[in-house]
Amino acid sequence: MKKMIVVLGLSLLLGSCTTKTYLYNWGSYRSSKGASDYEVTMYDYYHTQSPQSVCALLCQYEYMVKHPGGTRGVIPPGICAEYGYLLLQAETAATFLSHATKKQKETYGPMGDYGPLFREKGMEMLQREMELYPESSVFIEPLIQKFSHQ
Repeated sequence: MKKMIVVLGLSLLLGSCTTKTYLYNWGSYRSSKGASDYEVTMYDYYHTQSPQSVCALLCQYEYMVKHPGGTRGVIPPGICAEYGYLLLQAETAATFLSHATKKQKETYGPMGDYGPLFREKGMEMLQREMELYPESSVFIEPLIQKFSHQ
């Protein structure tokens, strides 16, 4: 009976030593509060609304798009839409050009004007959101129409 309790206890102990797996890659979880890089960057963006937070968020989105992970291996829902919308905002390119760090600028390449690149990539991201998540087309198609006529 004691052996059975010991074996059961050991099996429970060893069985509980699993690593967390996530459906999507939201960035690493280095925060003391268990928040992902995306959550920390997004909070900073909405909390401060600073040019530096815009630059950090753009680079976080680019990382997430280039490194989909998790068990699905797909970009998380809404990320392409958020990224595309931010890229298509009129002031985003100028803000990035004047406030991004050298390392952040390396993400997109050194340019004198990020406007055309951001516009093209923004439209591409909106299209990609609809490809990955067709149910989002109800929300994304009006955005595409809006930005196509600007």
